[in-house]
Amino acid sequence: MKIPLNDGGLDLLFRDARAYNGWLERPVSDDTLRQLYDLLRWAPTSANCNPMRVVFLRTKEGKARLLPALAPGNVDKVMSAPVTAIVAYDLNFYEKLPLLFPHNPAMRDHFAHSPELVETTAKRNSSLQGAYLILAARALGLDCGPMSGFDNAKVDEAFFGAGKSDEGSDQEFFPEGHIKSNFLCNLGYGDDSSLFPRGLRLEFEQACTLK
Repeated sequence: MKIPLNDGGLDLLFRDARAYNGWLERPVSDDTLRQLYDLLRWAPTSANCNPMRVVFLRTKEGKARLLPALAPGNVDKVMSAPVTAIVAYDLNFYEKLPLLFPHNPAMRDHFAHSPELVETTAKRNSSLQGAYLILAARALGLDCGPMSGFDNAKVDEAFFGAGKSDEGSDQEFFPEGHIKSNFLCNLGYGDDSSLFPRGLRLEFEQACTLK
């Protein structure tokens, strides 16, 4: 029998969690980022497709490549955050299905011959995995600041297009044209003074129905 989280755990993940705009000068270690991924990777995706790919920007040089794509109001948020994650999706995710979904060998070809299904599946499931990333980060004591407010095409060109790495390492890991950005998420330890008043949420009766 599974034991539900206590109120402290639920507060940490949901009730007391906020979207931060400012950050304390406290670093996030690479080991913490690895722990974060090791948690979120176990959460479900369609046909275990795992389309999300993430670039964790931890340096000024990395963030400088992102700046031209940002809306002006998001520049300070990104530059002050210890880490900015580019949550993206791989349109060639189906090439890994023989490893991830071995009990149905036909699944790889099912996607390979259906580009519209690939796009829909990749974007939906990378969004799910991005939400898992936020929950995993909170579970590890990090704060999050998920963001839209950027030019996806510019991000894709800067990080997933031709010539994006002097050493070619990014090119090898993220083949040109196969990766598309979904959203950004700042990670770190939030500065409470940056918070806006908590917004309202819809009540059950406003958002749900029972049949």
